[in-house]
Amino acid sequence: MIADEVQGRGTVDHTPVYPREVVRRALELSATALILVHNHPSGDPTPSRADIDMTKMIVDTAKPLGITVHDHIIIGKDGHASLKGLRLI
Repeated sequence: MIADEVQGRGTVDHTPVYPREVVRRALELSATALILVHNHPSGDPTPSRADIDMTKMIVDTAKPLGITVHDHIIIGKDGHASLKGLRLI
């Protein structure tokens, strides 16, 4: 692991994520892969449509630059969800 960083903080129901900023930071670190992680304050780790769409945008932005998104993990009160495990990436 090269780095474990907080990229943003949000409100109870929204955190803005900009794929270009995520990928820019990966390039600054000379990273070849990413694992995205965020929490759901509601406690339910089920990925939302926005979670899935944002992950796809990051994957599509990173891929041509040689950066792989290994997984996007969502943490909830009683567990977690892996977008890779759910076959969503």
